[in-house]
Amino acid sequence: MVMEIDRECPKCGSSGFWRMASTNVHIGEKVKWSCNECEYGFVTIDETVDTATA
Repeated sequence: MVMEIDRECPKCGSSGFWRMASTNVHIGEKVKWSCNECEYGFVTIDETVDTATA
């Protein structure tokens, strides 16, 4: 289980997100990510859904 990912935040430009929560849903693992520096967050569901790119 990955606890941190290296990705640029579109809000503050920082690079790094922490895993805040996760659960299993019928289409895969749903993970909530939060920026290390600001309040920006996004959700991924396996490799199917990524709300940061929506």
